[in-house]
Amino acid sequence: MAVSATPPVLSPTSTPGGASSLFRPDSLYSSPAESPRLTSSMINSFITGTGGGGSTNGNGPGGVHNNECKMVEVHGVKVASFTVDGQELICLPQVFDLFLKHLVGGLHTVYTKLKRLDICPVVCTVEQVRILRGLGAIQPGVNRCKLITRKDFEALYNDCTNARQVL
Repeated sequence: MAVSATPPVLSPTSTPGGASSLFRPDSLYSSPAESPRLTSSMINSFITGTGGGGSTNGNGPGGVHNNECKMVEVHGVKVASFTVDGQELICLPQVFDLFLKHLVGGLHTVYTKLKRLDICPVVCTVEQVRILRGLGAIQPGVNRCKLITRKDFEALYNDCTNARQVL
């Protein structure tokens, strides 16, 4: 089979490839208002895990979903949070990265401090981890995460800043 050595020349008025082409010369929609858009309810149903996926696993007591993620302000910076059993819990790795990593040696030091302060973080569900990864609150390779209350974070932050001043 012979193949032409020169590519076809297209002009602004020509239609590439004719009727069986990949490119459509006509628009799919007669106006931009007809094109599909993501609505806030569609986005919220994705974040809360109630839409489309058919997820039936309960993430809390009585099968209640705790996957509604909100961005809350902590020390002037937006941080991911979930409401679990009526309590606002913030993402520990995210607040570590934003506020604590320059104050302490590493995340292991933070867990040691949590134990000493008698603070028990809540382990994220798989779906919550996926949401946090999607938001960029945690690194893409992370598959486990813990949440703490704002009050517990303040106690941890104060402990880290006071320990820093003593040195």
